[in-house]
Amino acid sequence: MRIHLIAVGTRMPRWVSDGFDEYARRLPAECRLQLHEIPLGKRAANADIPRLMAREGERMVAAIPRGALTIALDRSGEQLSTEALAERLQGWLQSGNDVALLVGGPEGLDPACLARSDRRLSLSPMTLPHPLVRIVIAEQLYRAWSLLNNHPYHR
Repeated sequence: MRIHLIAVGTRMPRWVSDGFDEYARRLPAECRLQLHEIPLGKRAANADIPRLMAREGERMVAAIPRGALTIALDRSGEQLSTEALAERLQGWLQSGNDVALLVGGPEGLDPACLARSDRRLSLSPMTLPHPLVRIVIAEQLYRAWSLLNNHPYHR
């Protein structure tokens, strides 16, 4: 099983790449975390934001692997404890199907991505910067895996 993090934005600051890479590297091959970056449309003073989001959304939907459980990361989604996320991860591992996690850009996810998703998951009721979401979800997946495997990381 692979977990595909499909995220809007390229050329993230080094601290974002380093943070994501650290936790993705720690996950075992049985639940490898792969990042798929979708180019961010150019935001200018008179940019047509809905049109840019629609293009980003089309690219995100196209990047979803066939048969993958698709989960939109959205602040209106279901909030899980780390223990509940670990239970979900265990179910994903047992199913053997890939999982696609969708992370929108500065304005969030395009409605087409939300419609395409099987579920919605919230990391917080607060709005988080989309680069930070990459690190938080990678860390929480590693923590969930650690909990399932009695690894000392989750105390």
